[in-house]
Amino acid sequence: MPTLLIFPKEDEIEMLEGESILQASIRANVPMTHMCGGVARCSTCRVKVLQGLENCLPRNAEEQEVAEILKFPPDIRLACQTRVTGRVKVRQLVTEVEQLDWDAIFIQGIDPCAMGEENHVCIMFGDIQGFTSYAENMMPYDVIYVLNLFFQQVGQVIDQHEGRIDAYMGDGFLALFEKGEPQICGLSAVKAGLEILEAVEGIQGYLEELYQRSFKVRLGLHYGQVVAGKLGFPGNKKMTVVGDAVNLASRIEAANKRAGTQFLMSEETFRLVEDKVEVGQKAKLSLPGKSGEYNLYEVKGIIP
Repeated sequence: MPTLLIFPKEDEIEMLEGESILQASIRANVPMTHMCGGVARCSTCRVKVLQGLENCLPRNAEEQEVAEILKFPPDIRLACQTRVTGRVKVRQLVTEVEQLDWDAIFIQGIDPCAMGEENHVCIMFGDIQGFTSYAENMMPYDVIYVLNLFFQQVGQVIDQHEGRIDAYMGDGFLALFEKGEPQICGLSAVKAGLEILEAVEGIQGYLEELYQRSFKVRLGLHYGQVVAGKLGFPGNKKMTVVGDAVNLASRIEAANKRAGTQFLMSEETFRLVEDKVEVGQKAKLSLPGKSGEYNLYEVKGIIP
């Protein structure tokens, strides 16, 4: 009977006739990521065959198409399509550690109010630099996997610093920091931004191994007044924030491209945290859709 040994945990499974590696792992309660449901529409169930490649049946048409798109070597196989005839040892490339906590990805909005409520908050915009080109030639479900992995890293950090994600926009997000005095929420937002950069940098080796490419994140931070309220069609309204400060934060994030930076903050934010935050370059830039020029500060670290 064919047997399957799955690393890194060395789970050993006796396979049934006609089972794929993925089907056997599910039957044996061995977690294995399969974002598309196991129909060869992504590559997240991929495994590296460590021993027994000769005991794996040739790729079928569906697996071959994925392999050609992603330029897989012979020892990288889709678990959902691969059947075996003897003893095979494989290593998961998308391991249990990377299983996403889906409930934690979507952070709920603030308490509803009927007509809106004004408040001063720290507003952070972030997105993946050049994500369109990054995702080019990737399988659609792999794109979803990468984005959710990114948002999980971001969401955990923001939650730890008592912020909340207000909205997701493709490969970007809008987060708010509104607890405590202005100096407190300003410093919390800066610390969160720095930790987001570190967290995202920490998964680049993993993504480089999977997709032979990596990405960087751009962040913009501004402190200003917003109006929080429910927007949308009756019966489908959602809490969000609007106002000129939101637009300005978005423009600051985009200004990183021109400044050659990853994390910029506005003059208003800088005044809240200037004695606690290390800054790099200072840029005076005009921003699209805004009149005049704005002083923007590169965030480099926290002063010990």
